[in-house]
Amino acid sequence: MANIKKTNHICFSENGLEKLKEILKSYPTSQASLLPLLHLAQKEIGYIDDEVSAYIARKLNLPPCKVKGSASFYTFFPSPQMGKYVIRVCQTLSCSLLGAEHLIDYLSRKLGIEPGQTTTDNKFSLLKSECLGSCGKAPVMMINDKYYENLNQEKIDKILNRLK
Repeated sequence: MANIKKTNHICFSENGLEKLKEILKSYPTSQASLLPLLHLAQKEIGYIDDEVSAYIARKLNLPPCKVKGSASFYTFFPSPQMGKYVIRVCQTLSCSLLGAEHLIDYLSRKLGIEPGQTTTDNKFSLLKSECLGSCGKAPVMMINDKYYENLNQEKIDKILNRLK
């Protein structure tokens, strides 16, 4: 994450402010630039909370509830309660048919948490996700921005060991 200027409120880094300007120029309306700005905020700050939503709302001249509603609708904008590693396991048809539910259960047991929870050390959060767009290589999970495909328990063990 970039160095954040933080006085009494959230603010993007200088680089982030330049990207914000580029985004605003690239879209015809403030509403159209909302999702790209949420992604930028995620990269800059690491999460989307009420303060971040209000900051983006000010930048776009939108009601804060509009920003917060969009951020909470999409599972890719975590709240501050998420762990360092956010594990999203696809649960849609292809992944389900190839054992995703068993892998979710395995991850739950291994990490000691249920889907929607974060480990006590704040290292891992486990989420069930809708389609991650890699049906041909199911089952699939995503940890932060990285995809892991053709999963089984052994592959999951190796991945988690690298992250610990």
